[in-house]
Amino acid sequence: MAQFHYQATTPQGKMVEGVMEAGEERTVVMRLRDQGYLPLRIRPPGEAQVKPATGQRQLSLPQMQMPWRGRVRQKDLQIFTRELATLISSGLPLDRALSVLIGLTEKEELKQATAQILRTVQQGKSLSESLAEYPKLFPPLYVNMVKAGEIGGFLDSVLQRLAEYLERSQEVQDQIKAALAYPVMLVLVGGLSVFFMFTYVLPKFSGIFKDMGPALPVLTRFILKLGEWFQAYWWVLVVSVIGTGWALHRYIATPHGRFAWDRWRLRVLLLGDLIRKREVASFARTLGTLLKSGVPLLQALEVVEAVVSNQVISSALKEVRVGVREGQGISGPLGRGGVFPTLALQMVSVGEETGRLDEMLMRTAEYYEKETNTQLRQLVSLVEPALILGMGLIVGIVVIGLLQGIFSINQAGL
Repeated sequence: MAQFHYQATTPQGKMVEGVMEAGEERTVVMRLRDQGYLPLRIRPPGEAQVKPATGQRQLSLPQMQMPWRGRVRQKDLQIFTRELATLISSGLPLDRALSVLIGLTEKEELKQATAQILRTVQQGKSLSESLAEYPKLFPPLYVNMVKAGEIGGFLDSVLQRLAEYLERSQEVQDQIKAALAYPVMLVLVGGLSVFFMFTYVLPKFSGIFKDMGPALPVLTRFILKLGEWFQAYWWVLVVSVIGTGWALHRYIATPHGRFAWDRWRLRVLLLGDLIRKREVASFARTLGTLLKSGVPLLQALEVVEAVVSNQVISSALKEVRVGVREGQGISGPLGRGGVFPTLALQMVSVGEETGRLDEMLMRTAEYYEKETNTQLRQLVSLVEPALILGMGLIVGIVVIGLLQGIFSINQAGL
């Protein structure tokens, strides 16, 4: 039996916190519900951030003090949204739900924003208007979905859908990071190894071969000269890399540079198709989620245009909005942009014809997310041996060059 730390609310909206012994998390949830509580968070052993205590104790919200825990991440926003949806769907009024969230939120920035949102809601503003005052925390997608939920009277459903959207987006990002972790580590370790070899190891051999002069093999002389250059001018290489990166960053920061960079990314060999599929999946899931939440198509396209990171696709969406406004539908203008794959266009067209555009967009997103994940794994499986082979060739050439120099010394009788 393990001890699980839990946080829950009473039917009156009071938050309670305590420890319960159980075999699994599901048992804790069932026991709390049997007691009339609404479970908000169950922490397995080792993950608790509250002091163990026997029984239950009520918490006074203003007395809860959380230390600074860094910037607000998408995962924090996801937890915030899921908890708000749970509280509202349980029947708590919005202001009471926000009060409970102030005690549950662990990020200081998000806690302060929630407290201010509560005050503005109590003053008569809608939740979406209050959220819009914090664009760094709540993006346009978030605000527009909440606004649609308020207008349609199904805010709890919209928040649940928004939490699912954030969870799925986080899963996709985590999959990409996990797939790229090993190749990035190979590049860093391999690069540092080569740098160390040319700046420290090779200069040690210069004293051994310094009297040989032209008698040394060409490869040995080249490697030694390269090692001497690295030892004397390694800082030039570092400054060049940093300077090039800074100049590229400044160029991409301009509208023309960002558009050119995004267009090049879509055309680059191997990676271009992967990036295109990832962007299509993101577009389809975002637009599908907005439409399912009741956001009008033109407004949803405007939000997606602002959310999409690739400026080439964002530019194509401007033409789509114009086409929709003129009654041309969405699939035709998307096809004229020349950015979206044929299969995606066909699925969108079927969605328009059957009146289930939101559903087909979500299916499109799922398909291209799977395609992206599969293609990424295949690409990584090719890149990893290529990196290992490349590093092995560099080390092998250096070793061969040094061995040739040593053999030439033996042949010269030195």
